[in-house]
Amino acid sequence: MDDPQVFAYSPGMAVEMEIIYEGDLRTRARHGPSGQEITTDAPVDNGGKGSAFSPTDLVGAALGACMLTIMGLVAQRSGIDLRGTRVRVTKEMASAPVRRIKRLGVVLTLPPGLKLSPEDRARLENAAHTCPVKQSLHPDVVLEVVFEGSKTVE
Repeated sequence: MDDPQVFAYSPGMAVEMEIIYEGDLRTRARHGPSGQEITTDAPVDNGGKGSAFSPTDLVGAALGACMLTIMGLVAQRSGIDLRGTRVRVTKEMASAPVRRIKRLGVVLTLPPGLKLSPEDRARLENAAHTCPVKQSLHPDVVLEVVFEGSKTVE
């Protein structure tokens, strides 16, 4: 790890976060640029209280937020108002051979009154599938993505 290229980031691409272990399987994470904080707790089935997002829950939340954000960027460039679009992520864990995320089920629901051309809908779906969090997931994580809602118009 003495190679300086290992940590060579483009300016503006690196974000520092600090996470503190508070005991009892809880952490507090602070986002460096904004100072925003989130708390995590281990799930009940892993000895925690389940009183907050678990670290693996945050992976699912990050996936959904990332998909919506990248779709939002594409929509913004195309003059499409995606307000009201929702994403529901269901996370399933595996315990063998190691504890890990086994499956993430994603249901993206576009607003019912939104009318999209087939090309715009395809661009939005492609945007969701190319979000950086999705691209960063291990290939062993089963990912099922479903798009619902809106009308496609010719």
